[in-house]
Amino acid sequence: MMYFMCVFLFGLVGGLIAVASNPSPYFAALGLVVVAGLGCGALGGYGGPFLSLVLFLIYLGGMLVVFAYSAALAAEPYPEGWGSRSVAVYTGFYVLVVGVAYNFLLGDWSGMSMMPVGECDEFSLFRGDIGGVALMYSLGGGMLVVSAWVLLLTLVVVLELTRGLARGALRAV
Repeated sequence: MMYFMCVFLFGLVGGLIAVASNPSPYFAALGLVVVAGLGCGALGGYGGPFLSLVLFLIYLGGMLVVFAYSAALAAEPYPEGWGSRSVAVYTGFYVLVVGVAYNFLLGDWSGMSMMPVGECDEFSLFRGDIGGVALMYSLGGGMLVVSAWVLLLTLVVVLELTRGLARGALRAV
């Protein structure tokens, strides 16, 4: 299980680099899906399977709709792919920044290992995600309403910014 968690976390960082280094929204969509899937997989492995499922559904249901609208309205005739020189330079720069940050911030701590929740079941009485579910239903209702409002506001702002001169999904009446 530890190897799966390492793959999830390295893939998460690689997907973040792919999203940050690519200026074209078409090819960055794959990086967004990879980041969402691997991040939710890592969260599920460390003890929050219910919260990772909710995060994955909300993310793919909300933010990818905004991405689809903005990509449809801001179409490029010749988008830059992952093989172009500028994207390779940005990717190399971000890999270098992540490596320097890893060496600077973690130091000697990187030799320690973090165990996923499933490997220490014999020491606990409850599953690892029980507390998260209870907190989400008791104290998270207001945050859920705020998150829905922020997603709606983001959708309207993106559509208004990419509208242009009387074109787009939101037309002036």
